[in-house]
Amino acid sequence: MQNSTVSKINGVSLVAAPDSLSHKNVASLKEVNANYVTVMPFGFIRSLCHPEIIYDQERQWFGEARLGVTQYVELLHNNEIEVMMKPQIWVWNGEYTGYVEMASEADWRQLEETYKNFILDFAKIAEAKSIEIFCIGTELEKFIEHRPDYWRELIAEVKKVYNGKLTYAANWDEYRRVPFWDALDYIGVDAYFPVSESETPTVEEAIAGWERWKKELKDFSEKENKKILFAEYGYRSVNFSGKEPWKSDREMTSVNLEAQANLLEGLYKSVWEEDWFAGGFLWKWFVLNEKVGGPDDNQFTPQNKPALRVVSKYYSTQKE
Repeated sequence: MQNSTVSKINGVSLVAAPDSLSHKNVASLKEVNANYVTVMPFGFIRSLCHPEIIYDQERQWFGEARLGVTQYVELLHNNEIEVMMKPQIWVWNGEYTGYVEMASEADWRQLEETYKNFILDFAKIAEAKSIEIFCIGTELEKFIEHRPDYWRELIAEVKKVYNGKLTYAANWDEYRRVPFWDALDYIGVDAYFPVSESETPTVEEAIAGWERWKKELKDFSEKENKKILFAEYGYRSVNFSGKEPWKSDREMTSVNLEAQANLLEGLYKSVWEEDWFAGGFLWKWFVLNEKVGGPDDNQFTPQNKPALRVVSKYYSTQKE
């Protein structure tokens, strides 16, 4: 594995694209001072109770499958950007993966087998390409709750083929119930903690909103003797975006660029310097920088918005 020299992980979650990654795409990552990128291959499941995961299909986008992931990683590494690979599941109708739950023992066993194949195939790529961190799953609360022994076995299998750092991306309200942190290197948290009830939170309100969660995270980090990694974090540029930051509802149609910028600044000021904190991956970043985000966009990306200056500023201060 490559020797990591970064003090904090200043990462972005790179959304897979239909085409290969280019040096121009990487330049925008450099401009925001990112030193780490998540690449996210996808597997698909027909419904919350369907036991078969399909992946690496011809009809998938290039960046979601084996060939594309490999190309992305090679180019990122050549540009001195480190990588976390985070294979994810997409339920076809967009339902929440935390509710994936089988109806029979036979179905659970089939799900376990297909999920193992999915994860091990990408863990082997992670090893071959010297990827620094590998994430074994994202927001799969019911799967873990019902099959905890399976997950320990899976981690053991991953360790046979991959020698880098391991994490799991638990939802913000799930991480304290995950039973296998002792077998991983980081406590991965998708950090969509509610921090403000305001339509346009101030930086000060965001900082105050983080106090409760900071104490909880610090205490948990000390209890498990592991650093916390924000496997995802971010806010939409929408009214009340600090209230339920996980929401991606299309009904939320307002645009509030100030709310996004203030909430991100509050997060950076609150947690980024903490000893228990390893860093995090901003949700989310698109390959075609010039065609996304902008003043009319109310989604999570900071690209071409005031929030981008906030991210770039704080990521630049963390360089060694």
